[in-house]
Amino acid sequence: MQLAVNIVVLASIYALISCGYVLIYRVSRVLSLAHGELMLLGAYGLYSTASLFSGSPALAVAMSALLAAVIGLLVYALLMRRMTGESVLAAVLVTIALGILVRGLTVLVWSTQERHPLNVLGWANPSLPLGGAARISGVGLAFVLITASVYGALYFFLRYTHWGIRMRAAGQNPLLAAQRGINLHGVYALAWALATFTGGIAGMLIACDNALDQTMVAIGLKAFPAALVGGLDSLLGALVGSLIVSSAEVLLIYYIDPLLSEVVPFAVLIAMLIVRPWGLFGSREELDRV
Repeated sequence: MQLAVNIVVLASIYALISCGYVLIYRVSRVLSLAHGELMLLGAYGLYSTASLFSGSPALAVAMSALLAAVIGLLVYALLMRRMTGESVLAAVLVTIALGILVRGLTVLVWSTQERHPLNVLGWANPSLPLGGAARISGVGLAFVLITASVYGALYFFLRYTHWGIRMRAAGQNPLLAAQRGINLHGVYALAWALATFTGGIAGMLIACDNALDQTMVAIGLKAFPAALVGGLDSLLGALVGSLIVSSAEVLLIYYIDPLLSEVVPFAVLIAMLIVRPWGLFGSREELDRV
């Protein structure tokens, strides 16, 4: 039972992070390799707002989430907009450079010292019983509930709202969408804002569950195979891929060796690339080779 709980919590972590990869790629066909660093920036944003709005933890969380979305808008407006129409490789290299820059800036501003936003917020992280010997942390439960809420909201947004339909249209055929009067730059900016918003929330929760330091970027990188296994243009695929990767990771850690946690996601990714390079739910004809 505890193994199943651990798998669900880890799958929720990977799913919440990997939906950002999917949103950006599905709409603009850009593979963002700075997602882990932007997630880290969102976590540091929570630490800063928690210190700034001491005594109002809910306001601190709301301001940090809003700040994450604004950062996504700025990244597109100031940097990625110039990559529109450029080669796939150029856009990917820009995101890599962005990630290195963000990581360096976080070290300069906050140093490499380990920090604990949950203590600054004044909240606790209790261990909650689930029946039998199984338990889950308060932040772990929040991860599961928030991930389910985010995916439900994204499903409704993409299917039933005007901007969601525009995002789907831009992802399927940007030229035709532009001819129909859809503002592609507005759609792309929205995709980056949503991706950074969800990534920022994931970073905040990870920092609250463990601690905040530079190693958090590795978790963002480990979520990347989950997005690829499921298919880079499918939110359902991100969920399924996260469940597959987390199941393999937890089971191998438990039955073989905990040191395998760093390599299991990429071993699953290699196996998937050999068998089905476009992922379980991805579109084969839309897969770009980098």
